[in-house]
Amino acid sequence: MSKSLLIVESPTKAKTLGRYLGKDFIVKASVGHVKDLPKNKLGINLEQGFEPEYQIIRGKKKVLTELHSAAVAADAVYLGPDPDREGEAIAWHIAEEIRAKNKPIYRVLFYELTQKAIQEALSHPQQLNKSLYEAQQARRILDRLVGYLISPILWEKVKRGLSAGRVQSVALRLICNREREIQKFDAEEYWTIEAQLIGAPGEADKAPPRSFISHLMQCHKKKCKISTGREAEHLLEVLRPLSFVVESVERKNRKKNPAPPFITSTLQQDAARKLRFSAKQTMSVAQKLYEGLELGEEGAVGLITYMRTDSTRLSQEAVQAARVYIEETWGKNYLPGKPAIFKSKSSAQDAHEAIRPTDVRRTPQSISSFLTREQLNLYTLIWKRFVACQMAPAIIAQTTIDIAAGDFIFRSTGSVVEFPGFMTLYVEGQDNGDAAAGDGEGYLPELAKGQSLSLLDLISKQHFTQPPPRFSEASLIKELEELGIGRPSTYATILSTIMDREYVRLEKQRLYPSELGWLIDGLLVENFPNIVDVDFTAKLEKNLDEIEHEGHSSSKLLTEFYDQFSKDLDAAQTNMLNLKGMGWPTDLKCPQCERPLHIRWSRNGPFITCSGYPECSFSSDYVRDEKGNVKLVEAQPTGETCEKCGRPMILKRGRYGTFLACSGYPECKSTRSPSSGIPCPREGCAGELVERVGKGGRRFYGCNKYPECKTVFWGKPVQKKCPLCDSPVLVEKVTKRSGVKLVCPNASCKYEEKERSGPEEAD
Repeated sequence: MSKSLLIVESPTKAKTLGRYLGKDFIVKASVGHVKDLPKNKLGINLEQGFEPEYQIIRGKKKVLTELHSAAVAADAVYLGPDPDREGEAIAWHIAEEIRAKNKPIYRVLFYELTQKAIQEALSHPQQLNKSLYEAQQARRILDRLVGYLISPILWEKVKRGLSAGRVQSVALRLICNREREIQKFDAEEYWTIEAQLIGAPGEADKAPPRSFISHLMQCHKKKCKISTGREAEHLLEVLRPLSFVVESVERKNRKKNPAPPFITSTLQQDAARKLRFSAKQTMSVAQKLYEGLELGEEGAVGLITYMRTDSTRLSQEAVQAARVYIEETWGKNYLPGKPAIFKSKSSAQDAHEAIRPTDVRRTPQSISSFLTREQLNLYTLIWKRFVACQMAPAIIAQTTIDIAAGDFIFRSTGSVVEFPGFMTLYVEGQDNGDAAAGDGEGYLPELAKGQSLSLLDLISKQHFTQPPPRFSEASLIKELEELGIGRPSTYATILSTIMDREYVRLEKQRLYPSELGWLIDGLLVENFPNIVDVDFTAKLEKNLDEIEHEGHSSSKLLTEFYDQFSKDLDAAQTNMLNLKGMGWPTDLKCPQCERPLHIRWSRNGPFITCSGYPECSFSSDYVRDEKGNVKLVEAQPTGETCEKCGRPMILKRGRYGTFLACSGYPECKSTRSPSSGIPCPREGCAGELVERVGKGGRRFYGCNKYPECKTVFWGKPVQKKCPLCDSPVLVEKVTKRSGVKLVCPNASCKYEEKERSGPEEAD
């Protein structure tokens, strides 16, 4: 009996689907993409309308052969990769390669892996979506053009291994701009005054009166501005003898509505705030929850809907199930009169639902024993957010009390949760620097207009205005989304790329540009202004959406982009500052010859050197102060003495790395290489490996016992034992594709560790 073939991209997804479909379907996995652009060349035919030169990915010929054989034996083929641009590209390429002649080929979209959703998708199969595929292909071509054509210029001008992605460069620009705002910010001093007050007990009061804090708001009918401690002390003297009287008491209830269900960006943001997950980690865990996990006797089950979405739409069935659960669990008071409907932003594609659990009754507690800790934490976050979005609003009782003291007004505010509503289950997280998540200072005593108060204490406090906060992963994703940069499927990749390339570092959950990031951003701004322009990139994203949704031609978009981009490329090849050569100018003067100092880049990183090199050989390490200004680093003592003159040796850095130099320079020009700290691997030798420079400036490492020991490595040694031959060191080897791998120095041993990625566009 003939069966239908269903092809998905993930073995886990295939296993989950196979559980539901039974004997009528053969379910196979492509294990991701089967075709891609080549790694070792551009792969875009610029003379033939930007035609991409796809090739079968290494290792996928066997997979395609198996899929072809299965398709020949089946009566119909269903392609079910993920329901987005990448999934459509996978489906399209599989259809091209399996060559199932005279067999119907359908596209099926699984937004959740449940029995009903799977049957619904298979009952209403679609044709391959050409517009969606062309939008993905246009994005891929744009990213390839930027990544493969700018990156080699950076290799030539700065160092190998760098990349400049189409969207990652804008993200780096935002981080650098925020850092500039912080550097330019000058903190201003200001003071506040608060009074500790207490009311007289009333006749009916059984409990003693409770003191409370009130803040000075108005001075002589104007907003109080206290700039110095002297002004604050003067005000304290004026205020102490005054009488404090309640001028007004305002009480009102306000509703606080729940947050909408998660979309990709808000899931990444809240997982970062509450779980300390990176965006990449969040998407990896969410993918597993979507594709399905083993739940004991129940088997493989998809736990959440598709996790790449920008829509807050929910199915009526899911909403109704949540409402029944809410009423059963918390009662009618927690159920609003009608379901909550959340409006998606205007740019949302609305192709998928919001992210929600596939079954609201599959509570986190009920499946906790089957999930890893991170899977359970993320599922709990998704489950709570979904249920909470359909719960009743919280009721917050807010009290504002104004207190007069002569011509001065103090104010106290307090907020109390009268009815918790959705807050019983879930409260949205906040970024540092955002408005506080709390709702005031808690209870205030019962006071009445005209009531006299006793002053217990007056306190002045010094403050300083704060600069804008650095981006966290969560707030950067939020910024990118609001600016229209990137899409749900790209946020995680953007963030991981700029950190993997060491353009940005994450420190205490905040993103800082590295020195390399500063320099790359500067080079791109000068030479490729469109690539780092927010409005230009957002417009490009909008144009890609129009290709997908409105069937616009991709060739016009690519032609218009490349016409200007090719001009910028030609100019950059000639005009871009060469950080290996002349370097980046600074405002500093050489302490030896008064020529300008420039920042240059060596294989060991950035350093300061005289622009008069080689006539003047001054060089130094440098740092940036809190204002971003470049400062020379004083020479570091080493505890060693010069073999020629006996003066102390200091640690310096030059174009070929760090070295020891005599502090008596220029009278004594003695230098030597610093020890690497790695013992010479030659048996019986007591020497250490040191960095040396050969003819032509080529760097190598040799034993400091030369010429007695002539051990040499033409790559940086790493003190790590070879797992095959027990060599005590491995050696770094730079590959043509800009990566670095560790290899065994023994010619007879072929061990090498996995190579780092090449210049691939990273968006």
